[in-house]
Amino acid sequence: MSTAPGPLPETAPRRLNPLEVAFEPGGGRLGAVCTVAQLFEVRERSLMSGIDKRPADGPVTLLTHGVLGDVQGDREHHGGIFKAVYAYSREVREAYASALGHELPDGFFGENLATVGQDTDHTVIGERWRIGGAELEATCPRNPCGTFAAWMGDRRWGRAFTDQGRAGAYFRVLVEGEVRAGDAIEVLERPDHGVTIADAFRGLDAAQARALLDWAEASGTVLYETLVGAAQKTLARAGEREDFPERLRSTGRGLGLGLGL
Repeated sequence: MSTAPGPLPETAPRRLNPLEVAFEPGGGRLGAVCTVAQLFEVRERSLMSGIDKRPADGPVTLLTHGVLGDVQGDREHHGGIFKAVYAYSREVREAYASALGHELPDGFFGENLATVGQDTDHTVIGERWRIGGAELEATCPRNPCGTFAAWMGDRRWGRAFTDQGRAGAYFRVLVEGEVRAGDAIEVLERPDHGVTIADAFRGLDAAQARALLDWAEASGTVLYETLVGAAQKTLARAGEREDFPERLRSTGRGLGLGLGL
């Protein structure tokens, strides 16, 4: 595995200007597949985190419950079927590196998949990818936590990260298989509701909330519980009542049909 400089010292800027991101032309591919190199102690949270990820030299197996060899220190908020794999665009992370004046190599944001030429934030919820021998489905954005802030050396990092609106995408694994750096990203299906990972991260409007829930019900797609709750709150504020089927919402933890409650 390669070396990594982190965690960052407590010298990062408190506020960042909007990032300028340019994506490589052509089809998307994996720039790196990253796994846990060593555990990172988060003293204020009394846990050991697997955020310190670095590129693997060979193939890595993506399993239904996560990446083989991956570790989550906080299983209440991380891991599970709907957060089995985390993908982040290399171009966006490098824009952060430029803004911060620090090296942020592949895996530094805790991502399993560092994509190239593929904007993970513009991925539509429910979008399906084939990479190597695996098939994935986009589920929800990543919300910055205290561990991420500690790793970045900035207690207010969550606010800076949220302000940029660049969350990266979580995926569930539909077909288990091996992936490796250089594998092409083939988009198998893109739902026509149009609600993206970035939309969900920034907050849905009523039209987006309605489109997402209607699509899930029509297609029989199980959505991540927090995403359903946010959509329902948006509709309630708009004066709409939404009775969404319980069978189509899940935390992705526990037992039962690979999804759990």
